Amino acid sequence: MEKSREEEGAPAAVYDRMGIGYKEVRRPDPRLGALIRQALGGARSVVNVGAGTGSYEPQDAEVTAVDPSRVMLDQHPGPRKVKAGAEELPFADGAFDAAMAVLTVHHWPDLRRGLGELRRVSRRQVVFTWDPEHRPELWLVEEYLPEIRALDKSRFTPLAEVVEAMDAHTVLPFPIPHDFTDGLQTAYWRRPEFYLDPVVRAASSTFATLPASVVEPAMERLRADLASGAWRRRHAHLLEQESVDYGYRLVVAGEA
Repeated sequence: MEKSREEEGAPAAVYDRMGIGYKEVRRPDPRLGALIRQALGGARSVVNVGAGTGSYEPQDAEVTAVDPSRVMLDQHPGPRKVKAGAEELPFADGAFDAAMAVLTVHHWPDLRRGLGELRRVSRRQVVFTWDPEHRPELWLVEEYLPEIRALDKSRFTPLAEVVEAMDAHTVLPFPIPHDFTDGLQTAYWRRPEFYLDPVVRAASSTFATLPASVVEPAMERLRADLASGAWRRRHAHLLEQESVDYGYRLVVAGEA
């Protein structure tokens, strides 16, 4: 597996830059939370790898948060926090009932090794990720920032490879609701004005990675299209939809 494109295998570097204010924009959505809790199946001990600020952790389990970024861990409210990368988890074999990883595996320098560590330290593994081969593509990419396409393809592993590496038995789709509260890149597919907010953009690892010389002219084009009504004319059909499947999947492996 090749090195991560983020500072040659240093996911902490991106999140150290974007971590401040992350918690205010990336508010856990209860619908995704319910899906993850169901997949964890009542596990009593859980390790959250790439935990960040602790989103989607079960409240009725003993959770150990693992993250390579001190900036992110400092925002985590839990008492058990470990600064480490996914590829070398400092825990014994089978130490946890379950392991979870939410929108983080694309940052790992060695995905297969990290997923192997999840399998080593837990009896069940729950991973929420995105498939770069899925279509339709978010309009933001096609019309304003095609640079995102190359960046995401360089970071995200195709879903089929993640499923194979985990030896997963379940793959659950998660269409993004129009009022999704967790401000990931696709969250505002029906609320385009949010992309104009630099605080919102700063909480997305994609926007945090792209240079301002690329992002700012694209946002000016979006601003103009919103003001003229051009965006609404092109995407009137989206305004009637409650959710759209943009390729997000919950992958479950291990003990059922």
